[in-house]
Amino acid sequence: MTNNRADSGARVPIAIGLPSGAAAQPSSSLTTPETVSVSLTVNGTRHALILDPRTTLLDLLREHLDLTGTKKGCDQGQCGACTVLLGGAPRRSCQIPVSAAVGKPVITIEGLEKDGRLHPVQQAFLDAGAFQCAYCTPGMIMSSVGLLQSNANPSSSDIIQFLQGNICRCGTQPRIVDAVHQAAKAMQERG
Repeated sequence: MTNNRADSGARVPIAIGLPSGAAAQPSSSLTTPETVSVSLTVNGTRHALILDPRTTLLDLLREHLDLTGTKKGCDQGQCGACTVLLGGAPRRSCQIPVSAAVGKPVITIEGLEKDGRLHPVQQAFLDAGAFQCAYCTPGMIMSSVGLLQSNANPSSSDIIQFLQGNICRCGTQPRIVDAVHQAAKAMQERG
């Protein structure tokens, strides 16, 4: 991967992205029938890449943009560890071809923090101790952000229902529910 810096100083990767284990092509090559050119915005930064069309959004984030906060769990869309916000809605990135993300802003766990301050959901998860091994935490946080964008004051039942696609094998669900309530309150107080 070669990284070029635009005049703004933003990192703009130009890459030949292939699924893990596939042989890379020289960065000077143009698209071929086996590759596609995509341009998408991740965490507010525009990226132009040439990729294998089979590349998932998860593999793009982790393997080509070095955004490893989004976790690869089951790789079947069942565990929620790979959840990102796509066009503002929580989505399982392991099931989304990169081409389906074009034109929609992508926000990862790394994109929630602003100016050195954690997002209220991130802070609430820390304050409530809503994790143990923390592998599921980025996906839980992204789904919780999505919930609070659509329901500013969810009940415990709403939270449990919304997060049912995110699996925590460590048993911290009660603390996760508490964290979402704390985040909802903090976000309401902040206005």
